Amino acid sequence: MSDKFAHKMQTRDQIGMSEGEGFTAGRQQHPMLWKPHISVVMRAVNNTLLGYFVASVLFATGVGAFGQSPYESSEDFARYAMKLRESALLKIEPQVFVPTTSRPSFFGFEGRYPWKVDIVTTVFWVGERPTPNNPVPNTKSAWDANWVVSYGGYDNPEPSARRNYIPANFTPRQNPFYVALPYNDVTHSTTKPEAPMVIPWFKEAYRKYGESVCHNRWLEIRNHSGRTCYAQWSDCGPFRTDHWQYVFGNDMPAWNINHGAGLDVSPAVRDFLGLSGMDVTSWRFVDYREVPPGPWAYYGDNNDFVINARRNTERVVSRGGDEGSAPRVITR
Repeated sequence: MSDKFAHKMQTRDQIGMSEGEGFTAGRQQHPMLWKPHISVVMRAVNNTLLGYFVASVLFATGVGAFGQSPYESSEDFARYAMKLRESALLKIEPQVFVPTTSRPSFFGFEGRYPWKVDIVTTVFWVGERPTPNNPVPNTKSAWDANWVVSYGGYDNPEPSARRNYIPANFTPRQNPFYVALPYNDVTHSTTKPEAPMVIPWFKEAYRKYGESVCHNRWLEIRNHSGRTCYAQWSDCGPFRTDHWQYVFGNDMPAWNINHGAGLDVSPAVRDFLGLSGMDVTSWRFVDYREVPPGPWAYYGDNNDFVINARRNTERVVSRGGDEGSAPRVITR
């Protein structure tokens, strides 16, 4: 292991993320930010009440020396003291700190999904043969038994065999920017029982029982210098398909022979981010509407950018027989 990689591994254990609303990716938990403000308010309430109590005692014990009390009985005085207390409480306006966002992270504040920080990242590719560190061949994926055919061929990882983030000898029929994460929400055409409870977008993406809501989901990935890439979730791994506690929860990736790798990326992602065969990145889920244009938007029948572009180009506007009739939209 190189000194650079050992330093990154140490950094991964040192850097944590604070816990906000929902799930977080880090190990450390910071105190809730609003606690000091509550203590200030409570201190103000206690001091005010103490002041009124002392004043009441002094008034009650001093009336004999300075004159007759204006209250006919101790019950009248007690009622008056209670009114003073209620009035004091109403005049105190608590100052409550309300954070404008819920997930502070290593990269700043987030929206819906938290970052997974400093994750050991390895490279895999469509058509990869088994090796000691990758015992499962990638001729098929967790969701596609004919992945090589669907992709259009062997996604050769050799830099000399690639051009503009794609293989030089063919145009891929799926997005060349793809990743694998160690969870699958379906098994044997059956939706796993924990899936509806742990996947944040399950309700909005669910179509039918036994159909994955994770396949082709978008991720944002950053290297150590902050360069950002976007890719789609196309396979499951490395090594596991059941680690939802890491993919959607607080856990770090489980230890494995690849130094605890928790993310596999394609050659296109590797080349765009300038990664080595084993590196460290940070990642999070993103919704498609958050993905900016880039080389990850150019290719693939599974690519939302391509799908939407085809819908727009295939929409033909025609008119009916009457000159004044309204235009009719036909989707081919």
